[in-house]
Amino acid sequence: MAGTEQGSETVLTTERLVVRQWTMADRERAFDIYSRWEVVRWLGRTPRAMTGPEEAGAFVERCRQRSADPRYGAWAVERRDTGTVAGSVLLVPLPDGNGEIEVGWHLHPDSWGHGIATEAARAVLAKGFADGLTEIRAVLAPDNTRSAAVCRRLGMTSAGLTDRWYGRQLAEFRIGPAQGMSA
Repeated sequence: MAGTEQGSETVLTTERLVVRQWTMADRERAFDIYSRWEVVRWLGRTPRAMTGPEEAGAFVERCRQRSADPRYGAWAVERRDTGTVAGSVLLVPLPDGNGEIEVGWHLHPDSWGHGIATEAARAVLAKGFADGLTEIRAVLAPDNTRSAAVCRRLGMTSAGLTDRWYGRQLAEFRIGPAQGMSA
Protein backbone atom coordinates (compact mmCIF):
# COMPACT_ATOMS: atom_id res chain seq x y z
CA MET A 1 0.00 0.00 0.00
CA ALA A 2 1.55 3.28 -1.13
CA GLY A 3 0.03 5.26 1.75
CA THR A 4 2.33 3.64 4.29
CA GLU A 5 5.33 5.56 2.93
CA GLN A 6 6.74 8.21 5.24
CA GLY A 7 5.18 11.55 4.39
CA SER A 8 1.79 10.04 3.53
CA GLU A 9 0.08 11.90 6.35
CA THR A 10 -3.58 11.07 6.72
CA VAL A 11 -5.84 14.11 6.53
CA LEU A 12 -9.08 12.27 7.33
CA THR A 13 -10.80 8.93 6.98
CA THR A 14 -14.30 7.85 6.05
CA GLU A 15 -15.99 4.49 6.15
CA ARG A 16 -14.34 3.42 2.88
CA LEU A 17 -11.59 5.96 2.23
CA VAL A 18 -8.37 7.46 3.51
CA VAL A 19 -7.75 11.02 2.36
CA ARG A 20 -4.02 11.64 2.62
CA GLN A 21 -1.05 13.44 1.15
CA TRP A 22 0.15 12.22 -2.22
CA THR A 23 3.56 10.51 -2.03
CA MET A 24 6.24 9.73 -4.56
CA ALA A 25 5.17 6.08 -4.28
CA ASP A 26 1.88 7.18 -5.90
CA ARG A 27 3.50 8.50 -9.09
CA GLU A 28 2.55 5.56 -11.28
CA ARG A 29 -1.11 5.76 -10.26
CA ALA A 30 -1.10 9.57 -10.60
CA PHE A 31 0.20 9.17 -14.14
CA ASP A 32 -2.44 6.53 -14.87
CA ILE A 33 -5.17 8.94 -13.70
CA TYR A 34 -3.94 12.22 -15.20
CA SER A 35 -2.78 10.80 -18.54
CA ARG A 36 -6.39 9.92 -19.38
CA TRP A 37 -8.31 12.41 -21.50
CA GLU A 38 -11.63 11.30 -19.97
CA VAL A 39 -10.31 12.61 -16.60
CA VAL A 40 -8.37 15.73 -17.59
CA ARG A 41 -10.82 17.03 -20.19
CA TRP A 42 -12.66 18.76 -17.33
CA LEU A 43 -9.62 20.36 -15.69
CA GLY A 44 -8.24 23.86 -16.02
CA ARG A 45 -8.36 26.55 -18.65
CA THR A 46 -6.70 24.38 -21.30
CA PRO A 47 -7.04 20.70 -20.37
CA ARG A 48 -3.90 18.65 -20.97
CA ALA A 49 -3.17 15.02 -20.22
CA MET A 50 0.20 14.00 -18.79
CA THR A 51 2.36 12.65 -21.60
CA GLY A 52 5.16 11.04 -19.62
CA PRO A 53 5.53 9.43 -16.20
CA GLU A 54 8.10 12.04 -15.15
CA GLU A 55 5.26 14.58 -14.94
CA ALA A 56 3.69 12.61 -12.09
CA GLY A 57 6.54 13.47 -9.68
CA ALA A 58 6.02 17.18 -10.32
CA PHE A 59 2.28 16.65 -9.79
CA VAL A 60 2.90 15.01 -6.39
CA GLU A 61 5.14 17.93 -5.37
CA ARG A 62 2.50 20.50 -6.42
CA CYS A 63 -0.15 18.67 -4.42
CA ARG A 64 2.07 18.58 -1.34
CA GLN A 65 2.80 22.31 -1.67
CA ARG A 66 -0.93 23.05 -1.82
CA SER A 67 -1.17 21.53 1.66
CA ALA A 68 1.23 24.00 3.30
CA ASP A 69 -1.80 25.55 5.05
CA PRO A 70 -3.41 22.58 6.86
CA ARG A 71 -6.90 23.88 6.08
CA TYR A 72 -6.38 23.28 2.36
CA GLY A 73 -4.90 20.74 0.02
CA ALA A 74 -5.04 18.48 -3.00
CA TRP A 75 -5.02 15.01 -1.50
CA ALA A 76 -4.94 11.40 -2.63
CA VAL A 77 -8.13 9.42 -2.07
CA GLU A 78 -7.18 5.87 -1.16
CA ARG A 79 -9.64 2.99 -0.91
CA ARG A 80 -9.34 1.35 2.50
CA ASP A 81 -10.28 -2.11 1.17
CA THR A 82 -7.61 -2.30 -1.54
CA GLY A 83 -5.10 0.46 -0.80
CA THR A 84 -5.60 1.70 -4.38
CA VAL A 85 -5.58 5.44 -4.98
CA ALA A 86 -8.94 6.22 -6.58
CA GLY A 87 -8.00 9.81 -7.41
CA SER A 88 -7.80 13.25 -5.82
CA VAL A 89 -10.01 15.43 -3.71
CA LEU A 90 -9.17 19.07 -3.16
CA LEU A 91 -10.13 21.98 -0.98
CA VAL A 92 -8.24 25.04 -2.23
CA PRO A 93 -8.59 28.79 -2.69
CA LEU A 94 -9.91 29.63 -6.14
CA PRO A 95 -7.30 31.31 -8.36
CA ASP A 96 -7.56 35.09 -8.65
CA GLY A 97 -10.35 35.03 -6.11
CA ASN A 98 -11.21 36.98 -3.00
CA GLY A 99 -10.82 34.14 -0.55
CA GLU A 100 -13.39 31.84 -2.16
CA ILE A 101 -12.68 28.16 -1.53
CA GLU A 102 -13.26 25.36 -4.03
CA VAL A 103 -13.96 21.68 -3.46
CA GLY A 104 -13.14 19.33 -6.33
CA TRP A 105 -12.46 15.71 -7.23
CA HIS A 106 -10.67 13.86 -10.02
CA LEU A 107 -11.08 10.09 -10.11
CA HIS A 108 -9.70 7.28 -12.21
CA PRO A 109 -12.47 5.83 -14.42
CA ASP A 110 -12.20 2.52 -12.52
CA SER A 111 -13.51 4.43 -9.49
CA TRP A 112 -16.45 6.16 -11.19
CA GLY A 113 -19.97 5.21 -10.20
CA HIS A 114 -19.15 3.92 -6.70
CA GLY A 115 -19.94 7.04 -4.63
CA ILE A 116 -16.27 7.72 -3.97
CA ALA A 117 -16.33 11.35 -5.18
CA THR A 118 -19.37 12.10 -3.04
CA GLU A 119 -17.93 10.39 0.04
CA ALA A 120 -14.54 12.10 -0.26
CA ALA A 121 -16.03 15.52 -1.03
CA ARG A 122 -18.55 15.26 1.83
CA ALA A 123 -15.71 14.56 4.27
CA VAL A 124 -13.58 17.41 2.91
CA LEU A 125 -16.55 19.81 3.11
CA ALA A 126 -17.09 18.80 6.74
CA LYS A 127 -13.38 19.44 7.41
CA GLY A 128 -13.60 22.87 5.77
CA PHE A 129 -16.64 23.88 7.83
CA ALA A 130 -15.03 22.53 11.02
CA ASP A 131 -12.02 24.72 10.18
CA GLY A 132 -14.29 27.78 10.05
CA LEU A 133 -15.21 28.17 6.39
CA THR A 134 -18.65 29.69 5.84
CA GLU A 135 -19.10 28.82 2.16
CA ILE A 136 -17.46 26.42 -0.27
CA ARG A 137 -17.87 26.37 -4.05
CA ALA A 138 -17.49 23.85 -6.81
CA VAL A 139 -16.85 25.06 -10.35
CA LEU A 140 -17.14 22.72 -13.30
CA ALA A 141 -17.62 22.59 -17.03
CA PRO A 142 -21.33 23.13 -17.74
CA ASP A 143 -21.51 19.78 -19.58
CA ASN A 144 -19.81 17.81 -16.79
CA THR A 145 -23.03 16.08 -15.76
CA ARG A 146 -21.31 13.55 -13.47
CA SER A 147 -19.75 16.26 -11.31
CA ALA A 148 -22.98 18.28 -11.33
CA ALA A 149 -24.74 15.18 -9.96
CA VAL A 150 -22.13 14.92 -7.20
CA CYS A 151 -22.74 18.58 -6.33
CA ARG A 152 -26.48 17.92 -6.04
CA ARG A 153 -25.88 14.81 -3.88
CA LEU A 154 -23.76 16.97 -1.58
CA GLY A 155 -26.63 19.44 -1.19
CA MET A 156 -24.89 22.19 -3.13
CA THR A 157 -26.99 24.90 -4.77
CA SER A 158 -26.47 25.99 -8.37
CA ALA A 159 -25.34 29.61 -8.66
CA GLY A 160 -25.52 29.61 -12.46
CA LEU A 161 -22.71 30.18 -14.94
CA THR A 162 -19.61 32.27 -14.30
CA ASP A 163 -16.38 33.10 -16.10
CA ARG A 164 -14.75 34.49 -12.97
CA TRP A 165 -12.19 31.69 -12.48
CA TYR A 166 -10.00 29.55 -14.74
CA GLY A 167 -10.56 31.78 -17.79
CA ARG A 168 -13.58 29.89 -19.07
CA GLN A 169 -17.30 29.69 -18.48
CA LEU A 170 -18.12 27.29 -15.65
CA ALA A 171 -21.14 26.15 -13.70
CA GLU A 172 -20.85 27.31 -10.08
CA PHE A 173 -22.30 25.49 -7.07
CA ARG A 174 -22.22 26.64 -3.44
CA ILE A 175 -22.80 25.21 0.00
CA GLY A 176 -22.65 26.57 3.53
CA PRO A 177 -22.48 24.65 6.80
CA ALA A 178 -26.15 25.27 7.60
CA GLN A 179 -27.21 23.62 4.33
CA GLY A 180 -25.98 20.29 5.57
CA MET A 181 -24.83 17.64 3.14
CA SER A 182 -27.56 15.35 1.94
CA ALA A 183 -27.01 11.69 1.19
